[in-house]
Amino acid sequence: MDKAKIELVKNWLSKGKHDLDTAKILSESESSLLDTAIYHCQQAAEKAIKGFLTFHDIRFEKTHDILSLLTLALPKSETLSAYLDIGNELTPYASEFRYPGDEATPGKDEFQTALDSANKIYQGILSLLPSETHPRKRNKSPKAEGA
Repeated sequence: MDKAKIELVKNWLSKGKHDLDTAKILSESESSLLDTAIYHCQQAAEKAIKGFLTFHDIRFEKTHDILSLLTLALPKSETLSAYLDIGNELTPYASEFRYPGDEATPGKDEFQTALDSANKIYQGILSLLPSETHPRKRNKSPKAEGA
C-alpha cells in the first residue's frame, strides 16, 4: 500500500484518538466542560470513519454527518451497520451546545453515552483496518506522570 495513504489514514485515526482523549480530559476537569467534551466525541467518530473511507479510496464531502459517512463505508464492511444508530445519535453534537444561545449543557450520563458510542465506532474502525494504519501509541512524558 502507498506510504502516503497509510500516513493519511494514520493521521485521521490519530486525530480521532486525540479527540477521544480530549473529551475524557475535559469531562474530568474541575470545570467539567461537558458541552465541549461531547463535541469531541462526535469528532472522534467522524474522523475514524473518514480514515476508513480514505483507506478504501472512497471520496466524501466535507460533512459532520456520521450516518452519511457510515452509509458510504457500508459497501466495504457490512459490520459497520451496527453503528448506524449510534452514529445518528452522535451527529448532532457537531453543533449542539457549540454556539451562543445554546444554553443547555449535556448531563454526565448523556456525555458518557456519547463517549462510549464514539469509542465503539473508533475501536470498530481500528479492527477493520490493518495495523500499519493504526496511530502510534504516544509515550507519556515524565512531566505528565507527575515526575
